[in-house]
Amino acid sequence: MAFIKEENEDVKIEETFRVKHEETEEQTDLMPLKGESQDLNETKEKDQYETHCDVVAEEKSFGCSQNEKTSPQKRAKKTGIRTYFTCQLCGINFNQPAKLEVHMRIHTGEKPFTCQQCGKSFDLQGNLKVHMRIHTGESPYTCQQCGISFRQKGNLNNHMRIHTGEKPFTCQQCGKSFNQDGNLKVHMRIHTGEKPYMCSQCGKSFDLHGNLKVHMRIHTGESPYACQQCGVSFTQKGHLNSHMRVHSGEKPYKCQQCGKSFDLQGNLKVHMRIHTGETPYTCQQCGISFKQKGSLNRHMRIHTGEKPFTCQQCGKSFSRKGILNYHMRVHT
Repeated sequence: MAFIKEENEDVKIEETFRVKHEETEEQTDLMPLKGESQDLNETKEKDQYETHCDVVAEEKSFGCSQNEKTSPQKRAKKTGIRTYFTCQLCGINFNQPAKLEVHMRIHTGEKPFTCQQCGKSFDLQGNLKVHMRIHTGESPYTCQQCGISFRQKGNLNNHMRIHTGEKPFTCQQCGKSFNQDGNLKVHMRIHTGEKPYMCSQCGKSFDLHGNLKVHMRIHTGESPYACQQCGVSFTQKGHLNSHMRVHSGEKPYKCQQCGKSFDLQGNLKVHMRIHTGETPYTCQQCGISFKQKGSLNRHMRIHTGEKPFTCQQCGKSFSRKGILNYHMRVHT
């Protein structure tokens, strides 16, 4: 036992992490195990020796040798020593120094693995490997039900929930469930009001990074999605998809009560208020309610006196565009 004590007294603690020892209660007496086979004894001694070497290698700056022999009782005590490597910045423990070294990149920002094609750097070699599939086009993980392929196994696992209907991530506040943890985190911003993505030009904030990206096109004037039939451009792909129904005549959203169809889901939603009688937009000045927000906005001009539609020929202004169009007949 004196040997173990000497080992623990000589432990060197480096600045980046410290080594913790927790003595577990292990009173196992290995001497009575004479009745077991010689092969089993040799296997246990080898395992105990290797565990001892792992501990000594981390506690002392010298190697261990197969020639160093200790009694079975001493080896049992040494296998009971648990070694932890602790991050001095956040307190997380690791059972291997290499894992601590990788973890430290979170704090240092070090990204030692660089893509030779685009120059992007990563903190883990595995992340670089996955990134390289963008350049190679490799998608090794394929859905057996629909044939869609993915670059990462985790993406395939998430995709499979579309087929299974599994939604394992549930909001504790409203009970709504999601098939991905990231979607739940985004949803929680509804309850918290968090909008972490801010426009650097006008200060407007958004709950999604994608919404900020789309918003920036207001400032840049970018409209990257162009209709191939009429040339009209849009800031969002979804708007282009909706516009294409003008040319195709497609109306995929159908009212289940009266059978009327619509090109936009929002138009169906507004239409359903005819059947439900819902008028969610109320004037705060006179109490009149409307089915659509646009109708409320037009109504508010009665109270404000705003007349934003001006005749270019005579300068007369109107509160509604339809009234301006009617007025233009005077000039024709």
